[in-house]
Amino acid sequence: MKFSNSHTMIIALITLIGAIIFSFISSTAAIAFALGAVLSGFANHYLNTNQDENMMGDENQSSKTLYVGNLPYRANESEVKDLFSEYGEVFAVRLMKDKRTGKRRGFGFVVMSSKDADYAVSKLNEKEFGQRTLKVREANDPKNEDS
Repeated sequence: MKFSNSHTMIIALITLIGAIIFSFISSTAAIAFALGAVLSGFANHYLNTNQDENMMGDENQSSKTLYVGNLPYRANESEVKDLFSEYGEVFAVRLMKDKRTGKRRGFGFVVMSSKDADYAVSKLNEKEFGQRTLKVREANDPKNEDS
């Protein structure tokens, strides 16, 4: 479980308030322990609820993988990312290389926000980049080795 700085601050604040309150109230250790356990349970429930809501927000932002062909062999990931970033949010860029030589093969894949991907395809397909005409389309699903 990951805690953000705000979660840590909330727990520290609850602890500080509890310490101040119990310094003025004379109570047994058992009552203080029970009250601390109840407050911790409420804080934990509250923090988990907020974390679940944040995670659901991330899941709503889906992505699409685009195939980019006919890239200049000298193009690198950052140049391709800069190009596609003009048309939307880019999550990842992967340019394919030859396994033996390590040289780029002239094509790759760009992972973009779904809402921006179609716009990027319409603007970048058949566009000239590095003296080459790009071929941009939605990538096919990877082939299964079983089939």
